Amino acid sequence: MDLDPAQRKLVFAAVVLVLAALGAFLIVRGPLLGKHGNASRGRAVGLTQPLSTPSSAPGLGSPEPSPGGLAAGATPPPGAGANIYQWLPFTRAGLSAATDVVRRFAAAYASYSYTQSAGSYERQMNGLVTSQLASVIGRGFATPGVAQIRTAQKQIATGTGQITAIRAFGPSNITFLVTITQRVTGTGGTKRTATSYAVTVTGASTNWQVEDVQLASAGNT
Repeated sequence: MDLDPAQRKLVFAAVVLVLAALGAFLIVRGPLLGKHGNASRGRAVGLTQPLSTPSSAPGLGSPEPSPGGLAAGATPPPGAGANIYQWLPFTRAGLSAATDVVRRFAAAYASYSYTQSAGSYERQMNGLVTSQLASVIGRGFATPGVAQIRTAQKQIATGTGQITAIRAFGPSNITFLVTITQRVTGTGGTKRTATSYAVTVTGASTNWQVEDVQLASAGNT
């Protein structure tokens, strides 16, 4: 059935509102440190120097604001109960599969040991990343300066990622904002950081792989 202009505006507003809430309601469940990669697809950040310092990192124990400034318990507008997925390029199951890949990737990417080879570390992400990104990640892990520091300080890292919002999406990709926390222990002590990243997955249906990782501040705001 065709909608009149007023109805179309109402439906559009409902879609925007629900999309903004996806990060806080649908996909929030529960790592990455270093330098920027190149500006093309398949980039990744490094794994040694933290991007956040205690003064600049978000408070790990403080609640994050809801995406889009939505207040908890806010009453959705008329029409918000409609099946918004009929207007989106992915299904509910597809979105769920994409968020699962992002969370698993974040944990694998932020977790490593100084005893690992680049190949061993790269295999942690088998099936979760594109072949291009896997190659970039492997090269970054093996970078002489980074590897030497990791080995000299006997670093062991563990991390997790929490999706906070959807930044953008298209017919075959979704970009998520992910807060990554990482704990690194070694001869220099223990350091914990939390940083926001933009992680883009590519695919369709319920088959997704990470194709790009960068600081959230390096992309759209």
